[in-house]
Amino acid sequence: MMKGKLLSAAALALALAGPLGPARADEAAAAKAPPPQRIVEVAICLDTSGSMEGLLDAARRKLWAIVNDLALAKPAPRFRVALLTFGNDGHPSEVGWVRLDSGLTEDLDLISQQLFALTTNGGTELVGRVVDAATRQLSWNPASDALKLIFVAGNESADQDREVSFRDACKRAIEKGIIVNSIYCGSPGHGDAGAWQEVARLADGQYMAIDQDNGTVAIATPFDERIAALSVSLNTTYVPIGVEGERKKENQAVQDRNAAAASPSSASERGAAKAGKLYRCDWDLVDGVCRNGLKLEELKEEDLPEALRAMTLEERRAYVAEMDRKRSEIQKEIAAIQVKRQEFIALELAKQAGAGDQAFDKAIREALRKQAESKGFTFEEK
Repeated sequence: MMKGKLLSAAALALALAGPLGPARADEAAAAKAPPPQRIVEVAICLDTSGSMEGLLDAARRKLWAIVNDLALAKPAPRFRVALLTFGNDGHPSEVGWVRLDSGLTEDLDLISQQLFALTTNGGTELVGRVVDAATRQLSWNPASDALKLIFVAGNESADQDREVSFRDACKRAIEKGIIVNSIYCGSPGHGDAGAWQEVARLADGQYMAIDQDNGTVAIATPFDERIAALSVSLNTTYVPIGVEGERKKENQAVQDRNAAAASPSSASERGAAKAGKLYRCDWDLVDGVCRNGLKLEELKEEDLPEALRAMTLEERRAYVAEMDRKRSEIQKEIAAIQVKRQEFIALELAKQAGAGDQAFDKAIREALRKQAESKGFTFEEK
């Protein structure tokens, strides 16, 4: 009898609570959903006048080291990067010899492609104009907790722009919540350094002076060859969607070759980045299905690679699951080797006191960390 009363009470409670309608179901799903990822956006503005080949080389070699350092941030951010160049006679004079090479994107292979396509060519370096272009032309995330950074690097006076003062440009940037960091490629004691310091000071940024020609340290390790090989193997797990996907998958391999041509260290850093949290490919069927809610049954046949078109839906699902499993295994192996590689590099740097202190990537990594920490991020060490 008591059991019957208990059941009746339970039934009454359910009746009073009412059915789990669409609104309450949405609330329950929202409660279980992971919090949205924090945003980190970086615009890299590089002087590509005639004397800046060393800076471009450093950016090409060290892009992936910068990505790997940011990948240590907790919580793991969504990372978008843009590339602008200035001071190049090949750029339109009517906009102050500034060019937007890529808007803010998660496609890091695209940024690598753009970096390797850059050439130097004489010119007038208008810092105010490029900071203003980055502020106005990029689609910055409006979220109040988004970290939005501009890094502008050059080796001539920052105060050459008579039309757009860097002081006004920096003021507009910080008013939009965008921090401006300045990298002067020269001696910190040079007369031009003062204006570069002011660029950073006006927009809550960090000023750094680097040696663009001799400050980029790349230490070869016994682990580079294996990581580079695994990086190439990783490509076999990516399944392109449509014609655009095919093009981007091809570019993935091209950027592997570019990194390998730059140095063994660059190839290793790229491999580690591809195994990390910030490397995203919106053209990939595996990530689309396994992580981004893409439905295999909703894809058009012509958007699938030819090998998948002859498969049944269940066979396609099994294939995607197998590629996901294979990718995870390769990424775990790369991550384990990367830990050993980083330990080797740390020991080598300890033997070379001060090596890399004026390096391009060190300047960016240190500023990025400091400014990310001010937004509540923490960094795990490996």
